[in-house]
Amino acid sequence: MNICLFSPEEINQPLSVKDERGEHLIKILHKKAGDSFTAGIIGGQAGTAVITEITDTIKFTFEPKSDGKPLTPLKMIIGFPRPIQLKRLLRDIAALGVCEVHLTGTELGEKSYMKSTLVEKGSAYKMLLDGTVQAGGTHVPELYLHENLRECVDWLEEHAEKDHSHHILRLALDNVNPKCSLSEAMTDLPCMSCATPCSESKRVFAAIGSERGWTDKERKLLEDYGYIRCGMGNRIMRTETASTVAGAIILEKIGCLK
Repeated sequence: MNICLFSPEEINQPLSVKDERGEHLIKILHKKAGDSFTAGIIGGQAGTAVITEITDTIKFTFEPKSDGKPLTPLKMIIGFPRPIQLKRLLRDIAALGVCEVHLTGTELGEKSYMKSTLVEKGSAYKMLLDGTVQAGGTHVPELYLHENLRECVDWLEEHAEKDHSHHILRLALDNVNPKCSLSEAMTDLPCMSCATPCSESKRVFAAIGSERGWTDKERKLLEDYGYIRCGMGNRIMRTETASTVAGAIILEKIGCLK
């Protein structure tokens, strides 16, 4: 636990020693009265908490020191993977700082995966929160669900217009006859040069298919929307692995890993 996160309502309240966070502070970090720990408000400020008293609760004071680590301008479209993969995927890309995760049904994806109760029961959010904690951040990526790829890309384009987004690079990872490598797709575009810092002006939409990849129909749909089909070598990766690797490459290219 690289940061202890609290909701805005919790930050001024004692923490139960039986709470997962309380147990971690006492049993793992061996904190005592007078000790400090890194803390933050979910979706808000980060800072330092000082423990004032430990009984059946942990009383502490909180001093904010920053607005927290900002999320990156990377939005990922991901073909719905199997539930066990989804947990790891959400945690890892949240740690990278992806700002939005769009899970979508795909033509070759297993339909039963979309009926998983992970999202309904809050497990998906917990994985995103775990990834945020791992990164020492406070801002949790937004999670969206879509029935199919067309619905997903339509939604993104509609909201891009509302946000007046500029310099959007649209990428579709595909290991079936890609037009170029992922690195080449980004290097060739001046607006994505890593010579300038990561910013909202350099927004990236990256689409990664489910385990069986995209159909020709989905490839055409993505290309019609301006997505560049690109690859990451000739090795076939799991959706979760491809998402993490692609995310890291993209963020490095736009200067977010400096």
